Amino acid sequence: MPYEWDINEKGAPDISGAFSFEAGDPPAATLHLWPYRSLPRKGFVTFFAITCVLVLLPLFAVLGSPILWGLLPFIGGAIALTWYLLERSYKDAEILEELRLWSDRVELTRHNPRGPKQDWHANPYWLRIEMHPKGGPVENYLTLRGGERDVELGAFLSPEERAELYGELQGMLSRIRGKQHNP
Repeated sequence: MPYEWDINEKGAPDISGAFSFEAGDPPAATLHLWPYRSLPRKGFVTFFAITCVLVLLPLFAVLGSPILWGLLPFIGGAIALTWYLLERSYKDAEILEELRLWSDRVELTRHNPRGPKQDWHANPYWLRIEMHPKGGPVENYLTLRGGERDVELGAFLSPEERAELYGELQGMLSRIRGKQHNP
């Protein structure tokens, strides 16, 4: 799964009975989300080496002839373009979303690859997690409603992963709200 939960197991502070943003406590739970990488860096090196060998293999037939010099710029351009596009894909996938949950605050931070960091916060009591099975830009579109605006969560995840995350997030929010009301 391209997301993971970090749950603070130390227990709630004795004073407030719950993890509190206002008291400076660490979050009760933190969710990290990132896009799935089907080709890790090690695989990239292997793929690129095999691609170069396979593309350059036919050049042995024209070695020593003027045709080689006619083909070489196109083959070099194809290899360079493949490298550039794969690197661009890696850069685009450097998105990271962090959702932090306290009993009195929820924060979402999105780290964009080529843009400013985006922050959002709300009170967990008023927070609503909504899944739009068909109405959003993607299937099982997941949004958080609360605060001054609605925000999307994990739009880069698969529909099945968003559905699973929806259930986990509902459960975690219920636990956080329960701590808020049961000191």
